[in-house]
Amino acid sequence: MPIPASTILRVMLEKESLPPMNVLWLVVLHMVKTEIGTYIASNFLVQICDCFQHSSVNQNEQAKLIKPDSMIFNLVLDACVRFKLSFKGHQIIELMPRIGVVADAHSITIIAQIHEMNGQRDELKKFKDHIDRVSAPFVFHYRQFYDSLLSLHFKFNDIDSAASLVLDMYRDWESNLRKELQKPRLVPMGSDNLKSGLKIQIVPEMLQKDSILKVEGKQELITFRNGKLTLSNKALAKLIKGYKRIGKISDLSKLLLSIQKKSHTLGGSSLPSDVIDACIKLRWLETAHDILDDMEAAGAPMGSTTYFSLFAAYYKEKMFRESKALLKQMKKAGLVLNLSDEMVVSICLSEAVDKNAMHAKKSDLAEFLVREMSEENAVPPMVYEFNSSIYFFCKAKMVEDALKTYRRMPEMKIQPTVQTFCNLVYGYSSLEMYRDITIIWGDMKRNMESGNLVVSRDLSEFLLLNFLRGGYFERVMEVIGYMKEHSMYTDKWMYKSEFLKLHKNLYRTLKASKAKTDAQSKRLEYVKAFRKWVGID
Repeated sequence: MPIPASTILRVMLEKESLPPMNVLWLVVLHMVKTEIGTYIASNFLVQICDCFQHSSVNQNEQAKLIKPDSMIFNLVLDACVRFKLSFKGHQIIELMPRIGVVADAHSITIIAQIHEMNGQRDELKKFKDHIDRVSAPFVFHYRQFYDSLLSLHFKFNDIDSAASLVLDMYRDWESNLRKELQKPRLVPMGSDNLKSGLKIQIVPEMLQKDSILKVEGKQELITFRNGKLTLSNKALAKLIKGYKRIGKISDLSKLLLSIQKKSHTLGGSSLPSDVIDACIKLRWLETAHDILDDMEAAGAPMGSTTYFSLFAAYYKEKMFRESKALLKQMKKAGLVLNLSDEMVVSICLSEAVDKNAMHAKKSDLAEFLVREMSEENAVPPMVYEFNSSIYFFCKAKMVEDALKTYRRMPEMKIQPTVQTFCNLVYGYSSLEMYRDITIIWGDMKRNMESGNLVVSRDLSEFLLLNFLRGGYFERVMEVIGYMKEHSMYTDKWMYKSEFLKLHKNLYRTLKASKAKTDAQSKRLEYVKAFRKWVGID
């Protein structure tokens, strides 16, 4: 019942009156259980914020009563994550600093997921210094934050930053709560150097006691085990793939060794041997041997089983020169004293058979590596770099530079994504450059016609609202047609309110026969079509 509920709430808001905040929580909680309910709840939250800002400017006492709190924002933002409304989520996040709502620990976790969906790594990195300082009781809560940031490092193909983040995760966390993290801290949005830029207030160690929200998140790259953040096999596979691709196996070995040292509280780690075993299963024998050598050189040699597995693999692949070299290593390490070469071969092969039988039914690192090697990045890393640059320029109101960056994409044979257009349209909208948005819309239509782009519902709605504000009614009806064609929900109440606020008397009495030009006649036709569609006429 989200539509009837929103109708009542919107009528109340027009009179600058809303139910008590705890009642509003429950209404929004039920609304955001469905995708359509989330569309409406997010639009209603935008309308509340507009009303609050208007009342605050006029120093209206009612403003305090209608100001939404962090719980309302968390409920809506969490739903945006669940229903993949990343652009709408970004718009909602920017409302928080505009009306002075503080982001609590739940907010930060949800914001992290939205930044991940939007590929906004630089925005998420700004939170890291604050999150790194939280005390041990909050580490479990911020597992999702680190998961999202690590995911973005991989998407940007930044293996060094990914490794650095992993090492940060494995450190010892302070056990005592820190009072300074229970006070608001400012995190800039967009460029740090913008004097007029937005800054969101965050309190990393604040959780509402009576919260009705349960933020689940996803456990893809980072898990929480025995009070520690740990890498999943999927994350480890991505690291191995990344280091192997750039030929830096020695750096991978150093990372594995560092993790082993840092995770001593887990009773010792078998991570290096797991990685070597996975490489052996994939027949990356040279890589496995390199890691084995690195561990030996670092004074942390592997157990005999690992040597035996590699030796058996060399023997099966008939790589006898390599197997002899490894046999010398094994003798030097004292693993096969007083045994003939034939006896060593027999022992190694039987050990390998036993080990394979033990792992046959177990989903392990090798399987994740196979998947990683077979999967290509859905979006090339260069696209994330371009989108980040466009986003930065738009936030800095440097739209000409943003447009130049965008124009370079096809020149370099890089296909713009929905996020590319979201950044551009949002940047032009912030400067009320509605005519330029019509030009971008033309590019979007060409990309859609060629099958290279599918415009999301939240971007479609944002375009519709901006064309309404700019008075481009032909474009308004084009977007409405696109939304109808793709069975997208249209929030007519919101569009009607926007029209009445800006164009209430536009062509109200003008008849087509009285139009002075063909252009005016066509515009009149589109205005009338819109008025009829939203139910004004």
